[in-house]
Amino acid sequence: MNGCSFTFAGLQLEAVRSGALWWEAEGLLCVSDLHLGKSERMARRGGPMLPPYEVRDTLIRLEDDLTATAAQTVICLGDSFDDLAAAGALSDEMTAWLATLMAGRRWIWIEGNHDAGPVDLGGTHLSSFRAGPLSFRHIAEPGEKYEISGHYHPKAKVPTRARHVTRPCFLIDEMRVIMPAYGTYTGGLHSHDAALAGLMGPGATAILLSDPPVRVPMPR
Repeated sequence: MNGCSFTFAGLQLEAVRSGALWWEAEGLLCVSDLHLGKSERMARRGGPMLPPYEVRDTLIRLEDDLTATAAQTVICLGDSFDDLAAAGALSDEMTAWLATLMAGRRWIWIEGNHDAGPVDLGGTHLSSFRAGPLSFRHIAEPGEKYEISGHYHPKAKVPTRARHVTRPCFLIDEMRVIMPAYGTYTGGLHSHDAALAGLMGPGATAILLSDPPVRVPMPR
């Protein structure tokens, strides 16, 4: 795996370059905000026409992560589809591909604010999930302890010798991890935004999705 290991809640976790979170001791892979079907949803609502390849691209990366880890449990942390109509509009080919990825694994869909969970696709559908000391949910809740969440699509802007570089990132402090969006057609919220700055503690760090991933103090 091409990732950056870190300790959280006394556990060894890995932030993968793709944006996935890997918990090797439990065989658990977590991804957030796939937003599958975003191009279909935007076209349906009269928005800009985007190349309709984001589902394929996202599933290619997910399949690569599942092959590399042999994960037995997969948690999708909400907003797996851009909305429920986008889930219904998934092509037969993409639906079959997703079913193949799910086969033989414990697959948990966490409810997001864009979708209530793609019920027709099987798996387990929950508002939140707990494994060991960790709680998994879509949107971070202030005061929660050892929480893994998504929703904000965090990204960080850092200076280099030549210029500033912006990358999607994990945000980590003693109490929470906020994951980057995994989907291909997803934007991001800067780590210095008040919504994120207010959630993360003063010693928070960011793991930038680069090759390899790089951990830096959280830009504020």
